Amino acid sequence: MTREARTLGSFLREHREALREDDSSYSLRQVAERVGIQPSYLSQVERDVAPSLPAEETLVRLAHELELDPDLVLAMAGKVSSDLREVILQRPQLFAELLRDLRTLPDHALMRLVREVRDGDW
Repeated sequence: MTREARTLGSFLREHREALREDDSSYSLRQVAERVGIQPSYLSQVERDVAPSLPAEETLVRLAHELELDPDLVLAMAGKVSSDLREVILQRPQLFAELLRDLRTLPDHALMRLVREVRDGDW
């Protein structure tokens, strides 16, 4: 299965505008204000022309505001959350090997593995 590549900006704009269809408080200006950034900057981010991407904390606030998974938003920005980075840095070689091995697994096999680890059934 191929996945359509979307930019972070188009992804965020699409979700914000979908929320705005039912709730006018999701205007660009109001979302930016609640997240703590300038509306012009959010506009630049949504159009993928911002000089730099928002910091982790801002992306997490934006994800929560738009009812999105923060890890997904961070990944789309090419970032890893600081708590995951800390876990990886504790055993970098092991996690690098694990991630490289997992990249070729189909989604269903990866989900089964996640469930087994989560349930302690291994």
